[in-house]
Formats: sequence, C-alpha cells, structure tokens
Amino acid sequence: MTAAPRHPRAETPPDRPGAPGRPGHPGRTRHTPLYGPGLDGDGLPALYERLRAEHGPVAPVALAPGVRAWLVMGYEELLRVARREQDFSHDPRHWRLLRDGRVPADSPLLAFVGWRPALMFADGRRHRRMRSAVADSLGRVDGGELGHLVRDTADRLIDAFAGRREADLVPHYAHRLPARVVTRLLGADELVSRKLAEAVAGTAAANADSVHAGHRLERVLLALVREKRRAPGPDVTSWLLTHPASLREEEVLHNLVVTVVAAHQTTKNWIATTLRLLLTDPALRSSLDGGHLTLDEALDLVLWRFPPTQNLPGRYALRDVRLGRQEVRSGDMLVLGLAAAGRDPRVLPACGRPVTGNRAHVAFGAGPHACPAQPQARLIARTAVEVLLRRLPGLRLAVPEERLAWASSPWTRSLAALPVRLAH
Repeated sequence: MTAAPRHPRAETPPDRPGAPGRPGHPGRTRHTPLYGPGLDGDGLPALYERLRAEHGPVAPVALAPGVRAWLVMGYEELLRVARREQDFSHDPRHWRLLRDGRVPADSPLLAFVGWRPALMFADGRRHRRMRSAVADSLGRVDGGELGHLVRDTADRLIDAFAGRREADLVPHYAHRLPARVVTRLLGADELVSRKLAEAVAGTAAANADSVHAGHRLERVLLALVREKRRAPGPDVTSWLLTHPASLREEEVLHNLVVTVVAAHQTTKNWIATTLRLLLTDPALRSSLDGGHLTLDEALDLVLWRFPPTQNLPGRYALRDVRLGRQEVRSGDMLVLGLAAAGRDPRVLPACGRPVTGNRAHVAFGAGPHACPAQPQARLIARTAVEVLLRRLPGLRLAVPEERLAWASSPWTRSLAALPVRLAH
C-alpha cells in the first residue's frame, strides 16, 4: 500500500452573506476540491472514505475554484438521484452556476457538462427518443463479428511488441484496442481512429486543453457523419442516420461524441485495471487460472472495487430536497460518485469485499441513463484480457506496484502506464 497523496485544502468560502452548505453560495461549509494534481487513481479511494466519515453519503465538493457541487457517495442515495428524473435533471441548463455565468467559458468542466443535443443531457421523451436510436444502432452490431474484430485487433497489437523484453500495456494495448475497435464500428478508417483516440484522451484529461480537444473530436466526427450521409454502410454511424427516430445531423454528431468518449475511456480503463489486478494479486490470478473464478467474475470485481469511471457529472436538482444529511437546493449540481458508492459499507458484506458474480454495481450508472453499450463494452474488455493472457502467459510487472503512475483526473481511474516484462 502506498501513502495517499496530499489533496488540496478544502475551500473556505469568502465571508459574505449566503446559505451555508449550499453549493455555489458562500457559507461556512468547507468544500473539498475534486481538482488539482494531487487527485489520481491511487489516492482517490482514501479521499472518499474521509469524505464519507466527515459528511455521510453526500459530501460538499468543489469541481474548480468557486464551482461547488455535491458528491453522492451512498449507494442508495446514488440510485435515488439516478432514477428520479422528476427531481434530478440531466440537462445542465438547470445548473444555477452556469445560468448565473459563474462557470468560465474556457473551463475544462464544460467538456463534460456543457449542454449538447445528446441523450446524456436530456430527460423524459427527448432522452428516450435519442436513447432508442443509440441503443438500437449498437444492438445491430453482431456479437460474433465484434468478437472476431477484437481478437484480430488484439493479435495485431500484441504482435507489435511480443518480441520485446518490455512493453507498456496502457499506450501499446489498452488505449489502442478500444480506439481501433470503436472506430471500426463507426465505419471509419485507422487514420480517423488515431485522431479520435488523441482527441478523446485530451478531453478526458480535465485540463486547459480539454475544451479544444472536444472541438477537435467534434470536427473529426462531423466529417465522418457527412461522409456516411453520402455513402452509408453497415456501421453504427449509418444506422444512427437512418434510424426511425429521425435524428438531426447535429443530434447524430453529439450522440457519437458521447458514445466515443464513454466507450473509449471506460473500456481502456477497464482493460488496464483488470490486467493490473491480475499482475499484482496472486490469489486472484490463481483463482482465474484454476477455474475457480471466471474472467467475467474478475471483470465484475473490478467494476465494484475500481470502476473505470470514478465520478460522473452531473445531475441538477429541480427542487429543494434532503439527500443524505444535506439540504440540496434547486439548481445545485450533483456528481454521481460511482466508485465511492461501490465501496459503501451499507451494501457490502461484513468483510468489505463484493460477492463474486454480483452485478448490482453502479459502474455503468443506473436508471433511465444506464449505459446502453454495456454488452459491447464487456465483450471488448473480456476478449482483450483473454487474448493477452493466452498470448503472453509469463507477463509480470516491470516496476514495483507502488511505483505505478496514475493519470490525474477526478473523473476516471486511469493508469498512466502499466510497464511489463515479457517471458521469452
């Protein structure tokens, strides 16, 4: 175990009149920053437990200087927020701070929470219309063909480094594989795949370039949408364009943006984290090799303990509600603490470890907005891990576990590198 890195000190609001404990308003409540270089995948779990001990299942946090929100860490509280669209909207235009002009136009947050005409930012009938188009288009992907595509892509990537003594499984494998597979599903070529992967990584970095990276991503996908309008094919982009829901070009574009970012980042982190656990947890690897644990069960343990998406913004209160021990006001933002909810001691066995085979985790969200691409993501992750273990059975870490580097992000649990030695 490594010591948790230091986190920025909690914000002390300026001494002005306001409602104590109300995000976006001054008061005496201390809002713990969810930003800054000290926040990485190694230290975040300890931060969640400190916040839970101090505030209960819902904690006041700051997403940027002066930008406050509630982090929902309780399992039941998270389900309530995710399921009750009548109380908690997905549309950021309900966010008081945004309406009041208190979020800078160049804020990295807007790459995640800026409104788009996409399913992730809609409620009710509008959401159901766009979700049906996305879910139906993804559902047309043949599972056998997808498995073959993943195996072929995995073999090609492994061939590129199998003859070396060392390799880094994040950039050389976990990052490239979902980028190439998802791009193929969209009907794009390898050049577009590289451009998309670069733009998605920039968007997820949550830094000053995030907004520009988001614009680059949109330009690449808009060119793809217009190409498929002229020459459709058997791919997700073409199926979205011709779906009975009759999405406008703008809606197709932005639903592709959401799909690409979610699919690439989530699957990349799921693959990398599963490989890390199998390389660092001898008991887990032994259970898998001995047939006492299936690979799907190992993947589920990862989703409980180390979900690829740590925190998912945002929901916006449509009325004043009491949640946990907090008074949430209309217009407040809430962040779904997916990782913290998976560690909620109220839903775990006494040993603190999830039950093998239990898929009641919230790693893919919950309620009407649960991820519609879960079957495809699982197939990609399972096949990627399976092929690597079969091709390179003697893999071992090239550095001590405590020296593994994590990307700095409040949103995803993302390894920056996973260096390994190959047996020859």
